[in-house]
Amino acid sequence: MRGHYRRHGRDLPWRRTRDPWRILVSEVMLQQTQISRVVGRYKEFVEAFPDPAALARAPFADALALWKGLGYNRRCLGLHRAATQIVARFGGRVPRSVADLESLPGVGRYTACAVAAFAYGQPVAFIETNIRRVFIHWFFPGRRSVHDRDILPLIERTMDRRRPNEWFNALMDYGAWLAGRVVNPNRRSAHHVRQARFEGSRRQLRGKVLALLVGGRARRIGTLARAMGTSEAQLSPIVRELEAEGFLVGSRGCYQVR
Repeated sequence: MRGHYRRHGRDLPWRRTRDPWRILVSEVMLQQTQISRVVGRYKEFVEAFPDPAALARAPFADALALWKGLGYNRRCLGLHRAATQIVARFGGRVPRSVADLESLPGVGRYTACAVAAFAYGQPVAFIETNIRRVFIHWFFPGRRSVHDRDILPLIERTMDRRRPNEWFNALMDYGAWLAGRVVNPNRRSAHHVRQARFEGSRRQLRGKVLALLVGGRARRIGTLARAMGTSEAQLSPIVRELEAEGFLVGSRGCYQVR
């Protein structure tokens, strides 16, 4: 695997740094999003917000504008809130411990462990889709409904504890390479779920609302509905949901990005 990594390892901008903030940004962006879509946005985002304090000071609308095209906008909101907490609770420095990282908004177990490993060199075991693919392929041939709790002990035992960042990068790249050469082993995971259709979904409507409002003036729900070719009755609960979640603020029937 290490040999494969030396010959075919992907040169990615977040692999050229040990800056925990940049690594945190990259890990949040990479959740459920292809690397090719992330690279350009990552560079723009860390140039605009080089540290947690810069993002915490900025209006959320500015962050969302640079998030355009990545989807899953809750990640951007969570990252903005995480930056605020990093400044308030940790003096502007991304915390080192998995527990402290996991206490930040929008940061789950995987992201916390990934930051700890890639930024701080901590030998902590975690699973993502490429890692899961490798272990199911080699350690569970023919078995169905493989649970992550069966894989984690194997990761613990095989992990390079001196250089976990390089080991995980090599593992992920090998898993990505493996994806095009065997029937996807992740279909045999107990956690495998087919992604819901995006076209016409509630998630698509939420994204369209935010795209229309980011960087612009406040609008009424009826105006948004006409611009999107949908009904006010269909859009109204979505707009109010976005307001309740903290994406939008409303005043006198008009809404804009927070």
